Amino acid sequence: MKKVKDIINSTNVARAVVALAIVLAIIAVVLLITRHNHNDGASVLSGDAAHTSVVVVAAGDTLSNLLIDQGFSNADVLEIAKVLKSDADITSLRAERDKIEFVRTSPDAPVDKIVIIPSPWRRVEITCDDAGKWLCSAQDIEPDRRAVYRAGEIRDGDSFYLAGARAGIPDGILAEVYDLLAFEMDFERDVRAGQHFSVLYEENFSNGKKVENGRVLAVQFEALRGNVKMYRFKKSDDKVGYYDENGNGAIKSLKRTPINNARVTSSFSTSRKHPVLGYTRAHKGVDFRASTGTPIPAAGAGRVVARGYNNGHGNYIKLRHNASYETLYAHMSRFAKGVVVGTTVKQGQTIGYVGSTGLSTGPHLHYEIIKDGKHVNPMTVKLPAISNLGKEDKARFLEYRQVLDAGMDLLSTHPDWFIQLP
Repeated sequence: MKKVKDIINSTNVARAVVALAIVLAIIAVVLLITRHNHNDGASVLSGDAAHTSVVVVAAGDTLSNLLIDQGFSNADVLEIAKVLKSDADITSLRAERDKIEFVRTSPDAPVDKIVIIPSPWRRVEITCDDAGKWLCSAQDIEPDRRAVYRAGEIRDGDSFYLAGARAGIPDGILAEVYDLLAFEMDFERDVRAGQHFSVLYEENFSNGKKVENGRVLAVQFEALRGNVKMYRFKKSDDKVGYYDENGNGAIKSLKRTPINNARVTSSFSTSRKHPVLGYTRAHKGVDFRASTGTPIPAAGAGRVVARGYNNGHGNYIKLRHNASYETLYAHMSRFAKGVVVGTTVKQGQTIGYVGSTGLSTGPHLHYEIIKDGKHVNPMTVKLPAISNLGKEDKARFLEYRQVLDAGMDLLSTHPDWFIQLP
């Protein structure tokens, strides 16, 4: 790969890295922009490749059969299986995924080393010592990590997913970005033509070939409420979170839209004509259209304080999140298994499924947020962050954010480049 210019003066970058004391900040030490290289690579084997045979595990293969085919005795097979389990936590092989290399000193010699590759990021070697004892060692392999930048614009008729896919953002990354932005945005009302967005995320390579996408490093979206920015940052206690440009926690304790990509069909209102009853009364929540059976995730971590049925809400669940906040989910077709009064749930955990029980004209989720005993508008209430940065971490974050912003500025003018991450 051809090396191009540094983004930032190396002296300043080194100082930033020391101050940040986080793995991601090392991005600033290197921050070398290189053009994408799509050439496939091959594993480099020690010794003469002619004396190494490679087997890709197929359906029906077992470790025992593969070893016996290579000339191992039953006693050796049992011993090798034992050390694999105890020293590498390998108890079975996966068809079409695991690969085994058998290494010999000469074509006719017995196997003196076995290499099992359960993933691009792990290598397990088995050897026999002079006393005939089989030894096993496992090595974690650091991926070739690259930060890539993708930017797009919302067009007429676009959803965020459609615009993101057109910008070349992979589905898994889009889903993660959606989850992050859902703490700040209502995707039904906040997405408009002309808005711009960008994502910086990792791609993990092995021997020059992309294996998988990594973590989302930064997100920006020109929302109606203002430009939303989120940065991934590791604190001095090694805990990782997402923070806005000022170092405030970007992950809120509650989400405005529990179901991703669901359309708002009825907003919070103090006077709405009820579609079933026919008269005007307050609508104390927001309705999201979704098909029957769609999983309903908890908008935040909490405890189930009510679960039951009434004529208005149908099947409903109420969660208490802290001393101030509760949420309610209504018209469920059914409850999630094991979710009962007293159950503690995590944010994002499925608590039930969309339905049309109670006073409802069709399948949807009715979602309420209750703050200090009063119903509030989920789309406008200021939601509390889970945690903000302390003074020292905040200073490190602000310096890190400047480094990351500088990198994204350069990538925005060269979309086919990437940041090499150590």
